[in-house]
Amino acid sequence: MNKIIIGVKFKKPGKIYFFDPKEEKFSKGEFAIVETANGIEIAEVVIPNKEMQEEKLVNPLKKIIRKATNKDIQHKEDNEKKEEEALKKIERLAKKHNLDMTVTDVEYTFDNSKLLFYFTADGRIDFRDLVKDIAAIYKTRIELRQIGVRDQVRKIGGNGVCGRQLCCCTFLDNFDSVSIKMAKEQNIALTPSKISGNCGRLMCCLKYEQDVYTEKLSRLPKVGAIVKTVDEGEGIVDSIEILKEKIRVKFKDKEGFYYKRYDAKDVEIIKDAENKNDEQIEDEELKKLED
Repeated sequence: MNKIIIGVKFKKPGKIYFFDPKEEKFSKGEFAIVETANGIEIAEVVIPNKEMQEEKLVNPLKKIIRKATNKDIQHKEDNEKKEEEALKKIERLAKKHNLDMTVTDVEYTFDNSKLLFYFTADGRIDFRDLVKDIAAIYKTRIELRQIGVRDQVRKIGGNGVCGRQLCCCTFLDNFDSVSIKMAKEQNIALTPSKISGNCGRLMCCLKYEQDVYTEKLSRLPKVGAIVKTVDEGEGIVDSIEILKEKIRVKFKDKEGFYYKRYDAKDVEIIKDAENKNDEQIEDEELKKLED
């Protein structure tokens, strides 16, 4: 069964959220007033009215409150100016209290009932005195939220090494666990600059093809395994081509070593090797990428 939805964004860049437009007809670029966990918000319509299968939606789908008016849009722009000023003020106050934190973003709820500050820090921060100072200035509910470097980059936005807009700023709902082991299994050079994203952590896209690599690796002998071939007898697996499911086998004769390539299905594993991808990572720089 299909349902009529609209897709909205609260920030550019940002995640797309689906709402029930009720009887309203929206065009791309218009604004809607909606209710969220943070309170009443204004959001830009990026997907106008369209049908979508209900199983693809998170039910129950919240309904919009109403279509935004010109007055609402002006209020939104006024709030954005206030947010810029608030960001500068809290940065000064954080320095005043000698707090080792970086304020990354400030958000007013549309109805100004709450002011949210987002920050990053290496550890826990005692910001009770800071909150008192902020509350004395703004006379509204104050909320400070500590976020990770991935969330920080999601808020800032940008493009990845692929040239496209960052995945975390477009379609990623959650940050899945990504490990160095994935890079190893995908035969990617373990160079921090090659496998880390704008946030300085492992690229989220390492996760996308991992299931394919895991499934194919389950059918391949490991490097160092002893295998039996139909034409040359026993040899040692020297390298593997995971996606092609091919292996290169090293043989020894009187003159030294020689190599031949085979489809993995055409060899018999006599003795498999230990999985080197399970070895503990000793490189401290690489370890940091997984934090």
